[in-house]
Amino acid sequence: MNPLRSRTDEHRPSASDRYRWVIDLGITLLLWAYFTLGFLVFFAPLYLLAAVVPATRMTAFQWLNHGFYWIFFRLCRLLMPRQHWQIDAAVKAIRASVIVCNHVSYIDPILLISLFPRHTTIVKARLFKIPIFGWMLGLTGYIPSAADHHLADVMLRRMETLCTDLARGANLIVFPEGTRSRDGSIAPFNTGAFKIARSCRMPIHVIVIRGTERLFTPGRFLFNTLAVNTISVMSVGHIMPDYNAPGFSLAGLMHEVRQQMVTAMARPANGA
Repeated sequence: MNPLRSRTDEHRPSASDRYRWVIDLGITLLLWAYFTLGFLVFFAPLYLLAAVVPATRMTAFQWLNHGFYWIFFRLCRLLMPRQHWQIDAAVKAIRASVIVCNHVSYIDPILLISLFPRHTTIVKARLFKIPIFGWMLGLTGYIPSAADHHLADVMLRRMETLCTDLARGANLIVFPEGTRSRDGSIAPFNTGAFKIARSCRMPIHVIVIRGTERLFTPGRFLFNTLAVNTISVMSVGHIMPDYNAPGFSLAGLMHEVRQQMVTAMARPANGA
């Protein structure tokens, strides 16, 4: 027996591995084709039309973003039937609130945008510096995560209208950990979402996403298209703080929200 050949065979992908890779690659390329060509052909003209009407531009951009990502996840369901989706009806019904959510995959933000036509969210400041894309983020009413240099004006203008937008039914989507969790644990929270909730006197809805990290694994270009997986978006808490109460504290509110999220994540994935 040749030990060198044995070791080589041991590391050689099996036929089933090659099959999975080909399917993963094909479906991934189809989804990215929708992101690029689909946007340019079908959505870019609609964004240009919406941009010329300042009075309704921000709302129109939000609806277009919602529609674009809604179609994307419909394609995911169609092309990856082994991925099961559980979207809590209570989540879909949320309006005029600050939504606080855990973060396990790059696709979490767009998944939530696909659920809410009227929305805003906090976006990493560096993305506002990307030509065209950053311009679109600003027109959509998204909020930069830091007010450095020219973004100070963008943040100031957005904060002037944010409370009114939320009162009229929009949701603010926030991932208070500030980054993806590598192991599913809940990291300490940033204060931004809670300061906005206090300033606007908004209720807070706590939701938990599970399974997206198995659909689109961090560090991997390909979607796991053949994996049997359940993706869930569940409501786990609703808090209407008494912001005027003498004993109210931002730290206390953050602790309560985080505990609800930690408790939910400690339960089995099926909610049992």
